Amino acid sequence: MADRIQEKGPFYHGTKAELQIGDYLSPGFHSNYRPNVVMNHIYFTALKDGAGLAAALARGEGAEHVYQVEPTGAFEDDPNVTDKKFPGNPTRSYRSMYPLRIVAEINDYRRLTNEERENWKKNLEVVAKRDEDIIN
Repeated sequence: MADRIQEKGPFYHGTKAELQIGDYLSPGFHSNYRPNVVMNHIYFTALKDGAGLAAALARGEGAEHVYQVEPTGAFEDDPNVTDKKFPGNPTRSYRSMYPLRIVAEINDYRRLTNEERENWKKNLEVVAKRDEDIIN
C-alpha cells in the first residue's frame, strides 16, 4: 500500500446495504461488477456523486445509500480507474485493505435517472464480458 495519503476527506461509499453510524465496511465481498470475484479491498471516493453512482450500480434490490466513511488504515489510489483508465486520479477513487467506519448517511448527492442507470448497467455488462482483470 502507498504510504502517501492523497486526501484527508471527507470520503464516501455507495451501497445498497442498510448500515448504521459506527458500523464498518470491510473487504471480502463479491464485486458489484464481476460477481465471481471476491474483493481484497474496500473501495471509496472523495466525490459524493461518485458514491451515488456506486450505490445505483450496486448488486441487490434495496434502496441506495451513500455513507460518509473514515478509513481505519492505509489506502491507495484505485488502480482499476487511475492510470489504467484515467491518468492521475480524477475520479478521486481509493481502496483499502482495512475497514471503513461509517460516520454519517448522506442524502445530498446526485441520483441517476432510470435511463442513466439502465445505460450504466448495459455498459457494465459489456465490460464484464471482456477478458480484463480487476486489479484486486
